Amino acid sequence: MIDKWEIVIGCEIHTQLLTKTKAFCACENRYGGMPDTRVCPVCLGLPGAMPRISKGYVELGAVAGQALNCNIARFTKFDRKHYFYPDLAKGYQITQYDIPLCTDGYVDLPFRSYPKDEQPGGAKCREKNFKGDDCIVGEGKYRRVRVERIHLEEDVGKSLHLQGAHSYIDYNRCGTPLIEIVTKPDMTSPEEAALFMQTVQEILRYVKVTNGNLEEGNMRCDANINLNVWEDGKLWHTPISEIKNLNSFKAIREACTYEAQRQLKEFQEDRQEFNPGFKVTMGWDEEKGQTVVQRTKNSFVDYRFTTEPDIKPFTVSEELIANAKEKVGELPEAKRQRYKAQYGMTDFDVETITSTRDLALFFEDAATKSKNPKRAVNLILAELLAVLNEKKIAITDISLTPAHIAELADALEDGKITSKQGKEVFAEMLETNKMPSVIIKEKDMEVVSDAGEIDKIVQDVIAANPKAIEDWKGGKTNVVGWLMGQVMKQSHGKANPKQATELLNKHLATL
Repeated sequence: MIDKWEIVIGCEIHTQLLTKTKAFCACENRYGGMPDTRVCPVCLGLPGAMPRISKGYVELGAVAGQALNCNIARFTKFDRKHYFYPDLAKGYQITQYDIPLCTDGYVDLPFRSYPKDEQPGGAKCREKNFKGDDCIVGEGKYRRVRVERIHLEEDVGKSLHLQGAHSYIDYNRCGTPLIEIVTKPDMTSPEEAALFMQTVQEILRYVKVTNGNLEEGNMRCDANINLNVWEDGKLWHTPISEIKNLNSFKAIREACTYEAQRQLKEFQEDRQEFNPGFKVTMGWDEEKGQTVVQRTKNSFVDYRFTTEPDIKPFTVSEELIANAKEKVGELPEAKRQRYKAQYGMTDFDVETITSTRDLALFFEDAATKSKNPKRAVNLILAELLAVLNEKKIAITDISLTPAHIAELADALEDGKITSKQGKEVFAEMLETNKMPSVIIKEKDMEVVSDAGEIDKIVQDVIAANPKAIEDWKGGKTNVVGWLMGQVMKQSHGKANPKQATELLNKHLATL
C-alpha cells in the first residue's frame, strides 16, 4: 500500500540569444522568413566549412549566467554531440559538455506567486510533502531552485509536418545561438515548474539576452519528471521521463500533471524502479492532453561527445565578465522590493511597472523628476499604459519622455489643473509632444487658486440660486454638489475644487 508520494522535476530550458548573427557563422540571426534563405556552408555543416565564434555570443551567455547567479568559467571549450535527426544537417551539434560556461547558480521563486495553499507549509504542500530549500531574500520569502549549469550550443533546423504524406525541413534555424539552462531536480509540483520558466523568461528578457517568445520557439522547456513513492516503509523512485519541447506555461503544468499520474499508475501496476542510465523521451500531445513515448535513451554514450576540433578552447576575460555583470544591473524582483519600500507602491503597481526593464527605467526617471512619485506612477498606469496597450506598442516606441509625465504630475500635485484637465493635457501632449506647462499656458487652463476670487464666485452662485438654498436648508444635501457644479461652470472650470468646496461649505454653514 502506498503511504505517500511526491513529484520531482528538473528543467532544461533552451533559449535563443539576441545576437545579430548565428553562433558560428555570419548568417543573420532572426525568426521567420522564406525557408532556407539564411544558410551557409558553416551552418549546414558542409565539408571544409570552418565555424568561428560570433561576436557577442559568449558575452550574452555570461550575462545570462550572471543574471541567474552562476559562476562564470575563466576557461571553457566547445564539444560535438552526435545524433541523427533530419533537421540536424551536420549529424552533430556544437555544444558544451564537461566545461560549461556557467555553473552553480540559482533562481528564487517568490512565494506570493503561488496560490496560498501551494506555498510551503500550505495544505497542498503538506499533502504532497513539499521539500526543498527555503530562504529569505530582502523582506520577502522565496523558494530556491538551483541551476546546475548553463552551456552554449547551436540550434537545429525546423521540421514542418504539413497535411499529407510529406514533411519538410527549414534550415534557417540551424546554427542559431542557444543557451541551455539545466536545473537540479528541486521542483515539486507542475505549478512550480511553470513558475520557474516564467521567472527565468522574465529575468532573461530583462537583461536583454533573449526575446523569450514561447510561440516562436524562442524559448522552450524539457521537463524531467519522476516520483518518490513510499510503500510499506520503502522508498521507490520511478523512472525519469523527459517531456520535450514544452512551449507554454500551460503546457508545462498540464504535461507534468498528466505524466505524474501516468507514472503513479504504472508504478502501481509493475513497480518499475529507477535506472540512472535510462530515460524515456516523451512528447506532449496537446489535443489529446497526454504524453506519448518518442524514444528511449541509455546514458550519454549515445551522443559520443568529443571536443570540437575546429574551435580552440578559449579563456573568458575578466573584462567580459565585468561587462556582463554591469549589463545585468538590478533585476525585477529586487526592483519590486525597493519600489515598495521607497515609494510605498502596492504589489499590483510594482508588478505592472517592472513588467519590462524599459518601463521600469521610464518610471524611475519620472519619479526622480517629480515631486510625488505616486502621482507619476498613477499617470503611467492609468493613462500611458492604456495607450500602449491600445496601440500594441512598447514604451520605447512612444515619443513622450519621463519629463512629460513628471511635469504633468507636478501640475496636478500643485493644484494648477484639475484631474479632468490633466486628462486633456495628457491627450494633447501625446498628440503634439508639447510639455504640459506649454499646453496649460496656451489653453489658459491654470486653476484659479486666489481665495478672494473664488469666494466672490461662490457668493454670486449662492445669491443667484435661492431655491437651491431653501432645498439645502430643507435637508437635501445633494444640492451641495449641484452648487459646486455652478461654481465650476461660472469659473469656466478653473476654480481650485478643494478651495471652492471649503468656501461653499463655510458660507452654507452661516445661512
